[in-house]
Amino acid sequence: MTNLYDDLRDAPEGLPTPESALTIGAHPDDAEFGAGGTLARWARDGCRVTLLVMTDGSKGTWEEGVSPAELAARRREEQRRAAEVLGAADVIHLDHVDGELEYSMELREEICRWIRTVRPQVVLGHDPWRRYMLHPDHRAAGLALVDGVVAARDHLFFPDQDLERHRPEAILLWQADEPNHYEDIADTFDVKVEALLCHSSQSATTMGDAASSPAAREEFTRRLSALAAESGKPAGLRMAEAFRLIRP
Repeated sequence: MTNLYDDLRDAPEGLPTPESALTIGAHPDDAEFGAGGTLARWARDGCRVTLLVMTDGSKGTWEEGVSPAELAARRREEQRRAAEVLGAADVIHLDHVDGELEYSMELREEICRWIRTVRPQVVLGHDPWRRYMLHPDHRAAGLALVDGVVAARDHLFFPDQDLERHRPEAILLWQADEPNHYEDIADTFDVKVEALLCHSSQSATTMGDAASSPAAREEFTRRLSALAAESGKPAGLRMAEAFRLIRP
């Protein structure tokens, strides 16, 4: 039986490389920002990484004149390229409308189904309890993740799925309100940057216009490097991604 406080006894250093991992992000590029270095290292070391993207990304631009359909197609292609850079094996697009993701039992059932299908050892995604998290899609995606894990592990949830229940060994919540776990990304930081830069449609909105010039790219990289250095301090790591580790 799992003790209520098992997660508090975990050491802050990284997990052993899992055989399989599933990220559940609200938008294309969320997994790269939250866990790109970790995913790249795991994939390099033999983990089968699956990226699940909940929305179509059809609103994430400041570019005038682009249609939602055009943007969604562009972001799907960007996600494909970023997955290749990370070494991810699969990308799943649920294609909910960007900015309109709402938490519901239907959404929980959908995430439960994918967890039971992919059967990951580790699930990664948004911390739904992060204070002042502005984007509604991130909040909804995080709640669907944690509730979907609970449903996936217990056979009486959604029995009509006709899938074997599955209990991941760990949940890692990125951009966590209270991190308690750190993954070393010193040797995969550059891969994280390259994967993020595949999302060129987001250059102006989330990356300081990094695609506009070498100087802008250098500044974006510097800021990411500073964040990774700050994230690693509690664990004595030069560069890290910080998470809230939960044992489900």
